[in-house]
Amino acid sequence: MPFEFTPLAIPEVVAITPKVFADERGAFVEIFKATDFAAAGITAQWQQINCSISQKHVLRGMHYQLQPHAQGKLITVLRGKIFDVVIDIRKSSPSFGKWASIELDAKKRQMLWVPVGFAHGFCALSDITEVMYACTSEYAPESERGIMWNDPALGITWPTDKPILSPKDTKYPPLAEADINF
Repeated sequence: MPFEFTPLAIPEVVAITPKVFADERGAFVEIFKATDFAAAGITAQWQQINCSISQKHVLRGMHYQLQPHAQGKLITVLRGKIFDVVIDIRKSSPSFGKWASIELDAKKRQMLWVPVGFAHGFCALSDITEVMYACTSEYAPESERGIMWNDPALGITWPTDKPILSPKDTKYPPLAEADINF
């Protein structure tokens, strides 16, 4: 199998390491193969694929969409490096309010599976970072929500104290006050 699937601290969140086929010409990497992912329990069907480009210390998050537009995401870094974070926002989950993180970079080609029911965000660690993510649902502005990136109750240890944030990302509430329907 060309992929290695490794659960993070929250078992539903999975780091995926693809096999890189490299030679003197360069490299080839499979990003997704339905049969291999299904064998690992990931049966996602992609509805939208996005790419974000960020400068160093840009923090995007913590984002999610309400049901029925909730999104599972497959995250991969095309250029640079990120500190990626997910928060379990499934109220009935034993890991509700817990977070997990991983560094992803273009050299290792590792990916992250973020299932439905998790808020997601990342901080760019490189001067220029390009992140591609496939989503299981299309973007639905009316369902878009978020959680305060530095919610003290969560205690996320971000790699910067002064990230560059969008105006929208500065206004999200703490998890205790967030609009959640999971």
